[in-house]
Amino acid sequence: MSEQPVAPAAAPPQWATAWPPAEGTERARALFRDRLGHEPDGVWSAPGRVNLIGEHTDYNGGLCLPTALPHRTYVALSVRDDDRVLLTSAQSDGGEVWEGRADRVGPGDVRGFPAYTGGVAWALDHDGVLGGIPGFEAAVDACVPFGAGLSSSASLSTSVAVALDEAAGDGVAATDAGRVRLVAACVRAENDVAGAPTGGLDQSAALRSAEGHALLLDFRPGLSPEDSARRVPFDLAAAGLELLVIDTRAPHELADGQYAQRRATCEAAARTLGVQTLRDVSPDGLEAALTILDDDVARRRVRHVVTEVRRVERFVALLESPEGLAAHASELGELFVASHRSLRDDYEVSCAELDVAVDTALAAGALGARMTGGGFGGSAIAIVPAGTEQDVARAVVRAFAEHGFAEPQFLTAEPSDSARREA
Repeated sequence: MSEQPVAPAAAPPQWATAWPPAEGTERARALFRDRLGHEPDGVWSAPGRVNLIGEHTDYNGGLCLPTALPHRTYVALSVRDDDRVLLTSAQSDGGEVWEGRADRVGPGDVRGFPAYTGGVAWALDHDGVLGGIPGFEAAVDACVPFGAGLSSSASLSTSVAVALDEAAGDGVAATDAGRVRLVAACVRAENDVAGAPTGGLDQSAALRSAEGHALLLDFRPGLSPEDSARRVPFDLAAAGLELLVIDTRAPHELADGQYAQRRATCEAAARTLGVQTLRDVSPDGLEAALTILDDDVARRRVRHVVTEVRRVERFVALLESPEGLAAHASELGELFVASHRSLRDDYEVSCAELDVAVDTALAAGALGARMTGGGFGGSAIAIVPAGTEQDVARAVVRAFAEHGFAEPQFLTAEPSDSARREA
């Protein structure tokens, strides 16, 4: 009898580690010196984020529960005494420095990396944080995985926002209300300059999070800054748990029309239902609302939004209960799974890689798993017992190899601090 071929052993999991703040600060400072020829005025940073639950609810007036990652974008910045803007990034090829004029960093003038840096200056000026767009120089380095659905773009824009606010603006980041203004400016920069129709979740997480907590964000129109965000204890280590992030390496792109298409569908459904946003459709009124809609796609989109908001409410109630996270880990995991199924079936933003990552993590012992972020690629997250993250990661690597997918990357997400000055 002939021998069966032996499948090659799967490679060990690749882990994306967060830089210690001192290392990130020095990387940005050294890049500034090397490419721009002098010392910066300072170094600022902002985190990436992972959304625990509450997907595609922000632009529907709903609830989201992100937490900031220890992985950050670092920007070294100096203000100039002329109208020149010089921008460079360690993540760009060739070591080039982009150069332009301060009055030409708005909509239609810049794309790509300059839109998330120079475009932020335009938005801050537009929103009254800056009294005119200054000339400035910035050098950026980051350990937030790019293209993983972990908000590398908002990490970039918010790090630049806090830098410009302190170096050339009114210093509004000193208060939470001021940080809400920076959120609005960064959303404007991404929407109007970069052309990415984001809804505010990512920028809020980067600017308003706190170490050891998740951030409950309420996007109901008209709320005050005090009522729009609440920090929720999320101490994984004390509960004997880890939050494993699985970067599927599948293509992840929010500006290709898919995100905007779903947003438009939801806004049209809200108009048909006679409500300001889909947040105004209660769980008890969902079935009646669905009978009003004559399009099956719209019905499924609405069902996801309404049930996802309810899942966020339940998730937060369990975290804030007297028993806490450890006692309710199983139900929290079930909410993860229900969220993924809704995103996969009703909102249709999952993909084969995300589904395999979720199914494999659950089979390998995760208490719950779901896709996170805008979808169409990017990352999945899993709640796992502490000490099992390597086993779960190895199982996912094997499953991806069997399916012929790109090799995934992993990180563990410890709830971290918001955007700040580093040096």
